[in-house]
Amino acid sequence: MADLIRSTNPVLKENAFAGQVITGDAMTIQGTVNKTAVLLLFAVVAAAWTWGLSNSENPAAAYPWMLGGALGGFIVALATIFKKNWAPISAPIYAALEGLFLGGISAVLQHAYPGIAIQAISLTFAVMFVMLLAYKFGIVRATRGFKLGVIAATGGIMLVYLADMVMGLFFHRPISILYSSSPLGIGISVVIVIIAALNLIIDFDMIETAARMGAPKYMEWYGAFGLMITLVWLYLEILRLLSKVRQR
Repeated sequence: MADLIRSTNPVLKENAFAGQVITGDAMTIQGTVNKTAVLLLFAVVAAAWTWGLSNSENPAAAYPWMLGGALGGFIVALATIFKKNWAPISAPIYAALEGLFLGGISAVLQHAYPGIAIQAISLTFAVMFVMLLAYKFGIVRATRGFKLGVIAATGGIMLVYLADMVMGLFFHRPISILYSSSPLGIGISVVIVIIAALNLIIDFDMIETAARMGAPKYMEWYGAFGLMITLVWLYLEILRLLSKVRQR
């Protein structure tokens, strides 16, 4: 049962930091914050590239970059999870690849719903800031019950998304309610955004725990990488929610 209350983010499970041998300086929270800022910078620069392509005379030129970013990011993420000491190199690569995808998809939605990209970015950082304050001041605590509840909800969401992907690929019948702009469809998106936001609380707790345990310095990159995964998910879900609202 103890394993069930680890972080729902597979990157930031407590055992990801346990058993690491310190060969130099130890991990710090401030160091992880700095690394997260660097990863965000990589993502923004890469996103600007595909954003520019999507707004050029040939928007289709951005599609290969978007696809490459999505697939490449997934591969690099898996490699980083299994080879944590690669994080100082692989985490920036992951951030750049995800930026390519996010910049393209943001531009596509921006064409359909002007202003949606800046709204999604602002809301993502606002949610992160609120969650950080809630965690810092103990308003929301990463207790055993809290972790178990978030894990169950996140796991359910991932299963639904997997089923949707299978239904779409093999039967050409995706789960329509996930894309519906009906009150129920919007309500589902709101719930998913809340669950994604609550994952940030668990991520903050795992990073703080790792720093307290004296994890090696390169784990700052790994912790920042794990936090980036949650932020990317949160941003995409906010984009989906805003697009549904704008359709009404």
